[in-house]
Amino acid sequence: MPTYTIHTAKTHLAKLVARAEAGEEVVLVRGKKPVAKIVPVAPKRKFGCLKGKVSIGPEFFEPLPEDELKLWE
Repeated sequence: MPTYTIHTAKTHLAKLVARAEAGEEVVLVRGKKPVAKIVPVAPKRKFGCLKGKVSIGPEFFEPLPEDELKLWE
């Protein structure tokens, strides 16, 4: 994980953000002490992205047998 001083980060912020967008984590240090991290933002999940890829059969909605129901109590 690459580290940069605060001064370098101020000078090259756009480049460091581009590296984070590419999936890299960048640590900012003050002196030799790590103080911050630039990380990529996780993409938001899209509702319905598995539509047509996953199916649930009618047996999913059938009641469980009594012996399996007792295991859930």
